[in-house]
Amino acid sequence: MPSAEQRALLALLALAVAGQLVRHLLTQPGDAPGQVQLLATLTPGSPLAQRDSAMRQGRPLEPGERIDVDNASAAELTRLPKVGPRLAKVILANREEHGPFGSVAGLDRVPGIGPALLKSIEPHVIFSGKAGQRVSAAMISDAKILSCDRQAANPPRCQPAPLNINTATASELDALPGIGPAKAAAILRYREEHGAFTGTEDLALVPGFGPALVSNLESRISVR
Repeated sequence: MPSAEQRALLALLALAVAGQLVRHLLTQPGDAPGQVQLLATLTPGSPLAQRDSAMRQGRPLEPGERIDVDNASAAELTRLPKVGPRLAKVILANREEHGPFGSVAGLDRVPGIGPALLKSIEPHVIFSGKAGQRVSAAMISDAKILSCDRQAANPPRCQPAPLNINTATASELDALPGIGPAKAAAILRYREEHGAFTGTEDLALVPGFGPALVSNLESRISVR
C-alpha cells in the first residue's frame, strides 16, 4: 500500500498535469507562454466587456463634470441625479420630436420633470443647442393675430376666437401663452379624471396652474 509521501507526490503530479491541460485549452495558437489577456482586448460582446461598459456609464459625476442634455445619450442622462433609465428615454424622445432644449427652462417641457428635479440637476447640465427652432402652433397663432391687426380698419388689435378647453387638443392647448407640452398634458389628464370644466376659473384646479396664469389666459379660453 503506498505510503503517505507517495500519495502526496501522486496528488501533486495530478495537479501539475491538470494545470498544463487547462493552459493548453485556453492558449490561442501563436500566444507566448504565460500571456495574459487584458480586459481592454475583449470583444465588445463579451460579458466582461459589457460589465466594464456598464460600470463606466453608471459611475457618479466627477466634481465639475456636466452632461450636455442637447446631445447626451440615454445612458449618459441616467448619470444625472434622480434621472433613471425611464425618464432618460422620455427626455431623449422629447428632444427628437421637438428639438434641443437650449436651457434648463426648456427642459421643463418634458413630462415628469418639475421644479424640484430641475433644481437638482441644474448644476450638472449644459445645453449646446438652441430651443425654438421649429415652427410651433404658438408662432402660427401669433402670425394670425399680426395679420388680423394689419387688416383691421379700426384697431384695437383683433384676437382669435377663445379656445374651448373642454374640447381642445394637446397641440391647441400648447399654443396658448404660458402653456407647454407638460401643462397641456395636465389639462387633458384633469379632463379625463374630473370631467369637463364648468368655468375658466376651474383651470386653477389643474396642478401647475396658478391664479396669475389663469388670469392671463382668461381672454383666450372658454368652456363652451
